[in-house]
Amino acid sequence: MERSDNRHAAITVAICFLIAVIEGLDIQAAGIAAAGIREAFALDSSQLGVFFSAGILGLLPGALIGGRYSDRIGRKKVLIGSVAVFALFTLCTVWVNSFNSLLLVRFLAGAGLGAAMPNLITLASEAVKAENRGRAVGLMYCGMPVGAAILSYIASLDFGSNWKNIFYLGGLLPIFVIPIMMKFLPESREFLKAKNTVETTAATQGSFKDLFNSHNVARTCLISVSYFFTLMVVYIMLSWLPSLFMELGFTRKEGSTAQFFFMLSATVGTVVLGMLTDRWKKAYVIILMYGGILAGLFCLNAASSLTQMYMASALVGAFVIGCQGVLYAFGSIVYPTEVRATGVGMASAVGRVGAMLGPAIAGQLLAAGFGAAGVISAAIPCIVISAIFMLILVRRLQTAA
Repeated sequence: MERSDNRHAAITVAICFLIAVIEGLDIQAAGIAAAGIREAFALDSSQLGVFFSAGILGLLPGALIGGRYSDRIGRKKVLIGSVAVFALFTLCTVWVNSFNSLLLVRFLAGAGLGAAMPNLITLASEAVKAENRGRAVGLMYCGMPVGAAILSYIASLDFGSNWKNIFYLGGLLPIFVIPIMMKFLPESREFLKAKNTVETTAATQGSFKDLFNSHNVARTCLISVSYFFTLMVVYIMLSWLPSLFMELGFTRKEGSTAQFFFMLSATVGTVVLGMLTDRWKKAYVIILMYGGILAGLFCLNAASSLTQMYMASALVGAFVIGCQGVLYAFGSIVYPTEVRATGVGMASAVGRVGAMLGPAIAGQLLAAGFGAAGVISAAIPCIVISAIFMLILVRRLQTAA
């Protein structure tokens, strides 16, 4: 039985890892293809910014709907449907011929990807024993920086110089993965068990109002605020790191290299922090990861040489992206099976609001003349707030236990 459980967990986490790699490709795709899209559609900077936002905006309803229906009809079904939607509209990005249709397909592709994420987290966490959930989610989510690093490399090749190839790759890869999911991905045993109990019938599973009952309301509010401010900082770094390097006097190539170190260390940080979530007291992990982010931000502000900047970028990457993975793991720990995907979807949607606002606020700060140091300094209070709310959440979970 244990061997069967291990095989079930390994297959689930591996397939979820592949989908996370595809998410990482998509996160980098818009930025890498931006110059080609600007030229092809004759866009100005403002329109290009709207194009960037359209995909992120789609993640919000996607996360809410994907999590909601996952708790009602199953994680596997919703994940396959989500990936199919994402694949279709990513391919459509290549075929549209107007700015409005471009925004529409990016929004719908984002919705598909947003619906997939709470299911990836829930499937990975429910495939293992409760004491191994942090490790499972960390191993799954490290696919995101892996995918981003792969696309950064592809962009340096002749193949990546054509913006359409970026979206062909992003659309065809999930199509190849869908048959693998249909044949090999097992449904969550916890979901199947919960579905068969009298207490969690289809009529009561996955209701948004259950996230705000007396048992869950404080948890929902605390984890949502942490998602909001953490993802705000994550997307400031993802969107602006190369530009911040140029603000500090380095070249575009050096900024791209910094982004590579950021993603490389993020892969390691996600796995390590996920493992520590299972082994250490949760409060210690929270202090470590948010302390690490603060240390990285201070190092970015203080670094005076290129080597120091690369090291600071790696430090920030390890803890910022690793922190996001830990938050996803916490989402799977905080909620019971019958509302787990709904809860993770809700928190993810709130986090995506922060993800949209972060880069926009950073752009306003740069336009107002605050420079890279001002942007980095503005991220510090966000990290402090997130850490405080997560520590309060951990304390409440311990009290409830």
